[in-house]
Amino acid sequence: MLDLIENKSFKQENYTENPLPTSEYDSCSFSHCDFSSSDLSDVIFSDCRFDNCNLSMVNLTKTILRDVEFKECKILGVDFEVCNPFGIRMSFEDCVLNHSLFYKTNIKKTTFKGCLLHEVEFSEADLSSAVFENCDLERATFENTILEKVDFRTAYNFIINPEINRIKKAKFSKTNISGLLASYDISIES
Repeated sequence: MLDLIENKSFKQENYTENPLPTSEYDSCSFSHCDFSSSDLSDVIFSDCRFDNCNLSMVNLTKTILRDVEFKECKILGVDFEVCNPFGIRMSFEDCVLNHSLFYKTNIKKTTFKGCLLHEVEFSEADLSSAVFENCDLERATFENTILEKVDFRTAYNFIINPEINRIKKAKFSKTNISGLLASYDISIES
């Protein structure tokens, strides 16, 4: 049984030196904390918020992320596939998620707002009804990904092959439609 820690604020903590205790964190906030390369395995985060934190290369094996908000965080090279899939629900605002993995994750309705998602792996993930608002998806991988009802209207630098992804009712704008046609090696002129 994990200890329950509720409604607590953690500020400017360095968890690379003193690891965060494996507990259940409910309605907690973490601000300007350094978790880089930390082991957060088996930790439960419910209704938590991370602001200006460095979570690069954290280990999330069996970690529960339920209604977790990440704002202005550095989250490089994180493997979300190893999280506990039960009830996973997150949102990201102004975060750098480059080189992270969402392979085979079920992250329906996830909001990515103003994020850098360079070389992020979304293959075989379920992103149904997700939103990519003003996100840079340069070299992000979408293969056998469920993208139904996803909002890409303000996203840019993505390449999505409609023949190997499910894109029914996904939303695109006239300015970024070329990302859907790149696999056909055709020229689009304005």
